[in-house]
Amino acid sequence: MRHRHAGKLLGRSYEHRKALYRNLMIALIEHRKITTTIAKAKAVQPEMEKLLTLAREDTPHTRRMALSKLDSKVAMRKLFTFAPQEYAGRNGGYTRITKLGPRFGDGAHMAQIELV
Repeated sequence: MRHRHAGKLLGRSYEHRKALYRNLMIALIEHRKITTTIAKAKAVQPEMEKLLTLAREDTPHTRRMALSKLDSKVAMRKLFTFAPQEYAGRNGGYTRITKLGPRFGDGAHMAQIELV
């Protein structure tokens, strides 16, 4: 039973899952739109929303917190250049997931996650 266990496991260990989320968030910041499976998109969406809410306030503390989540100074700088201006008047809902259909190779359900 998984009572009181929040979050998706995605068939990965904690370290692997943490690295996957970090890589997906960095790719989303750099490209503003990525294609992945629906499960991964739904799993990374809350993490990305928290990061964008954090980036709305540009202070040294929030930059350090974002850097601890991203581990990429380039992505962190890019995040803090567009987030405070674009999302200043928005209370959440920074990302959108669009379902695309099955992947050709293995039939996995694909989705596109993008920054609104």
